[in-house]
Amino acid sequence: MNLLVTGAAGFIGSTYVRGLLARPGGPRVTVLDRLTHAGTRDNLPDRHPRLEFVHGDICDPVVVDRVMARTRQVVHFAAASAADRTGDGDGGFVRTNVLGTQTLLDAALRHSVETFVQISTDEVYGSIKAGSSPEEHPLRPSSPYSASKASSDLLALAYHHTHGMDVRVTRCSHNYGPYQSPEKVIPLFITNLLEGKKVPLYGDGLDVRDWLHVEDHCHGIELVRTKGRPGEIYNIGGGTELTNKDLTALILDVCGEDWDMVEHVTDRKARRLRHSVNWTKARAELGYRPLHDFESGIATTVAWYRTHRAWWRALKQREVPT
Repeated sequence: MNLLVTGAAGFIGSTYVRGLLARPGGPRVTVLDRLTHAGTRDNLPDRHPRLEFVHGDICDPVVVDRVMARTRQVVHFAAASAADRTGDGDGGFVRTNVLGTQTLLDAALRHSVETFVQISTDEVYGSIKAGSSPEEHPLRPSSPYSASKASSDLLALAYHHTHGMDVRVTRCSHNYGPYQSPEKVIPLFITNLLEGKKVPLYGDGLDVRDWLHVEDHCHGIELVRTKGRPGEIYNIGGGTELTNKDLTALILDVCGEDWDMVEHVTDRKARRLRHSVNWTKARAELGYRPLHDFESGIATTVAWYRTHRAWWRALKQREVPT
């Protein structure tokens, strides 16, 4: 069976592919990736008998049609995902996240692909005051990024309702772990501290996020691909809710630093007070459980960045952290 994984040179996609390839008898994997700021070929094995890498754009119908012609299932990670870059007039979110998804769906329909898994985010639900968002929660995206992801989710589900495609959508809480681009908050804080630089804490630091280890996320995605139902949405959460201030304290402690290394900065536009997903459905239907507790997960993540300085320094040289 040949599986197409888009955006798999990035953080979550590469973790997913490495897991597939480590499993004897797993599917053949074709990776389609444009290698943008957060993606690097170094995240994937140089050679593997079940891996093919295609350098290309999901918005290119010729490239997409060529790889889709030999594909039975799709797991679609590729996205313009730097949410904190929204508001700067960059139309890349709509181009990649909406038009790119449509290009993939059209090709998948044309070639009778068996299953299409759309990877999304809890940000489509918007900021909530309390509790956790179930899959039926209204979509209230608050940034151009999250609006484009909500649009691509609805587009994918429309192909299920209109054409009968087996489309499954996952929406995850905030990920962390090895290989995450240092523009994101946890690796940004870790790498700054390893370089002796201060870390930026936005506003009062009381915004709440549910944190999910990337390996738990990929485990949940694989359960959805292999056991999920067509036309369904599955939330994948981590079960660890922290304010940004509490998160900062934990990272400082693991890195052996104190609050003198924190710089308080003006809060961002479209403040997102609370993000948390209810993953009861994935637990009940698929047997999903997160396996990483946050304290040990963050400790091993810090250890990984300590020993992979060349990897993240190369990324920092080509991007502007937010």
